[in-house]
Amino acid sequence: MSADSWSGERAERHLRSLELFGMRFGLDRMRRMMTVLGLPQRRFASIHVVGTNGKSSTTRMTAAILQRHGLATGAYLSPHLISYSERIQIAERDLSAGEFAAAVARAAWAADRVNRTLAEDDHVTQFELLTAAAFDAMAQRGVQVAVVEAGLGGRFDATSVIDSTVTALTNVGLEHTRWLGPTIGDIATEKLAVLGSGRTLVLGAGVDEEVRRLARQTASQREAEIVIAPSRPRVALPLPGAFQQRNFALAEVLAERYLASVGIEMRSGAVLDAAAATAVQGRLQVLRGAPLTVLDGAHNPHAAEALAQALPEVLGERPVALVMGVLEDKDAAAMLRCLLPHASSAFFTAPPSPRALSPAALQSLAGQIGFQGSRCETRPLRALREARAWASRHADRDAAVLVTGSVYLVGALLAAEAAERSSTIDVQRGAGG
Repeated sequence: MSADSWSGERAERHLRSLELFGMRFGLDRMRRMMTVLGLPQRRFASIHVVGTNGKSSTTRMTAAILQRHGLATGAYLSPHLISYSERIQIAERDLSAGEFAAAVARAAWAADRVNRTLAEDDHVTQFELLTAAAFDAMAQRGVQVAVVEAGLGGRFDATSVIDSTVTALTNVGLEHTRWLGPTIGDIATEKLAVLGSGRTLVLGAGVDEEVRRLARQTASQREAEIVIAPSRPRVALPLPGAFQQRNFALAEVLAERYLASVGIEMRSGAVLDAAAATAVQGRLQVLRGAPLTVLDGAHNPHAAEALAQALPEVLGERPVALVMGVLEDKDAAAMLRCLLPHASSAFFTAPPSPRALSPAALQSLAGQIGFQGSRCETRPLRALREARAWASRHADRDAAVLVTGSVYLVGALLAAEAAERSSTIDVQRGAGG
C-alpha cells in the first residue's frame, strides 16, 4: 500500500463510493480494522461524546479547552458540512488534504484486508472507515487526548472501540428509532452502554429525569462517577442560543474532569480563550451580506425547538423567510410545528441526499398545520435566492432569512457560497491583471 499515491479528491471519492453499503451496527469489523492498523486507539486517551443533539459543538468546545492546557488534542466529528476532511481535527485544524488522503488510504488498505475475512454480504462501512482513519491519523500525529463524537448510537457505534476516561451524554431525543429502539428509555440505554467501569459520566443540563434515572442506574452498576453539568458556563460565551450555552457548560465539566484525571488544574484564562475562539460553523451561522441570513443545521424536533427558542435573540422581531429541507427519516411535521410560528413565508427545498423528503411533501405538511404562503423549489440555491428576494422586498421591516432542517442543506449552501466567492475573486484578479 502506498498512502502517498492518494489525493484528497481520491479519498473523498472512495468514501462516497461506500455509501451504497449503508449503515451496519456491530463492532466486529471495527475491532478487526483496529488490529490491522496496530490498535491506534490505544495510543491516546479519549473523551466520548454521545447523545441526540449538541454532540459536535460540545466536542469542538471540549477540544478547544484541552488544547489550551498544553495537551496535543484531536477531535473526531460528524457529519461534515462540505468535505469529509472536516471530521478529523488536530489542534483545532482540519487535516491537510495530503494528511487526510494518507489516513483514508491506510484505512482503506486495512478495510480491504478485513473485507476478505467477512461474509460475502458483509463489508466495512463508510463510517467505520472514516473512524479508523481518524484514530490512525491521531495516533500518527502523537495526539495525547481525543474528543470523539459518536455517530448514531452508542453500544455498537464504530467509535465505541475506544476506552474513554470521561463520557458525556448531551441529551436524548426520539431519533433513529429503527436502530436504537422506540422509546426514550431504549435510546438512552443504548447510548449509556458506552460507559466504562470506574469511569466518569457527565450529563448535559438538558437530560430529562427519566434519562437521569437510567444514567444513575448505569453508573451504579459500573461503579462510575456521575456528574450533571450546569445549564450555563462559568465564562461569557460569545455565541447566541441557550443551547450553545448548555453545550459549553458541558464542555467545561468534561475538560475539567479529564484534566483532573491527569493531574492538571483547569485554568480560567484558558477556558476564556477557548470561549473567545469558539465558532461552530452551521450553527446559528450568519452569512455575509444583506438581507440577514442565518444557517442552522437543526435536523430533528429537539434541535428545531432549541433553534426556535434562540431566534428572538438572533433575529429580534424581523419577519422571517424560512428555507427548509429535511431528510425523509426525520419527524418533519414536529419540526415544522416548532419553526413555522416564527416564519412569515416558507420556501421548501430538498437537501442533496437520496434520502431527502420532497419539497411537495413538506409543503403538504405545512398546509395541514395551517400555514399558507409557502413555495417549493427543488434546487437549494434557487430556494435561498428566492427567500432573499422576499426578504429584500420587506427591507422596510428588516426581514431575515433562516435556512435549516438538514446539515446536508446547510453544507450545500455553504459550499455554493464558497464557490461563488472564489469565482468572484478569480474574476477580480483577472480584471486586475
